[in-house]
Amino acid sequence: MWMAGLRFENRRDRDAMIAKESRIFVAGHQGLVGSAVLRTLRGAGFRNLCYSVRASLDLRNREEVFRYFDRARPKGVVMCAGRVGGIGANQSSPVEFMAENLAMGTNVIEAADHYDVDRFVYLGSSCIYPRRSPQPITEDQLLSGRLEPTNEGYAIAKIACVKLCESLRLQYGKGFVSLMPTNLYGPGDRYEADSSHVIPALLLKMLLAKRSGQESVSCWGSGQPLRELLYVDDLAAACVLVLQHDGGFPILNVGSGEEVSIHELAEKIADVVGYYGKLNWDQSKPDGVKRKLLCSERIRSLGWRPRTPLSVGLKKTFQDFQERIERSAEMERGRERQQGSGQSRLVKSDDRVV
Repeated sequence: MWMAGLRFENRRDRDAMIAKESRIFVAGHQGLVGSAVLRTLRGAGFRNLCYSVRASLDLRNREEVFRYFDRARPKGVVMCAGRVGGIGANQSSPVEFMAENLAMGTNVIEAADHYDVDRFVYLGSSCIYPRRSPQPITEDQLLSGRLEPTNEGYAIAKIACVKLCESLRLQYGKGFVSLMPTNLYGPGDRYEADSSHVIPALLLKMLLAKRSGQESVSCWGSGQPLRELLYVDDLAAACVLVLQHDGGFPILNVGSGEEVSIHELAEKIADVVGYYGKLNWDQSKPDGVKRKLLCSERIRSLGWRPRTPLSVGLKKTFQDFQERIERSAEMERGRERQQGSGQSRLVKSDDRVV
């Protein structure tokens, strides 16, 4: 049951400013977006940050979420956590994508409301818009048509949370705002060939093909769909901006304003990786939506701009991927040495659990 508590219809929490000494909870701090938000908050001078690993805080569990908020008492929240994946993952597990994202979102939103959080930023997704939306897509096109079937479950969960934040804002004056980012990429992504988003999936495939000497790589679909891509640190900058000022908008699109075909993107990734084999397009696999370009005029009116060109972002992402591979290899070598010498394994973590 929703814990509404006392309500004051004339409250203007939406106008509250987050001071740099205010405690901010970043949910999902180990993921692609959450890790970028932490980097950006620290770079902007915010030091009172709190976060927790999943083993200590399962956001799907309402009681655990409320206990955490009761201890931490954050004044700002950036909700980056969620179950994410590409077309293949969404098609194979629609129940989990809908149920888990709905549970995590509503639990954190309800706790933030109950414990009187001043500013709350919810991360939605551009996939919540109808599949046949006029381009570029404006925020008012939400719920104006049918969704893309390949990720409908995920989109429905996100829509419910976006509308919940909007309702709290309209009914009770809460400072809750939702950001709708376009397709994201960057350091900290998940690299799985058949369940990741397009950039990490292609980076992994092409690096493996290069190392094994494969003459060709199979890519999903026709390669014709257009995608707008945004480097994750640019989204993080938008999150930090709206923590302090949202311009009175309940929903804000966040996109780069530039499109690239999947085919051209694959060629760019092959060039970054140094893979010179053939790209084969498997048209038995789904393309997803043909085009998805966001209108980001609202957030641009607040002073935000994307700073990272695709060519630069892809190089940074691949560098991070290579460093993670090397770290994993070094950890594995360390485990083998410890097992060989009979030493116990020491696990360290800098995760702060309030």
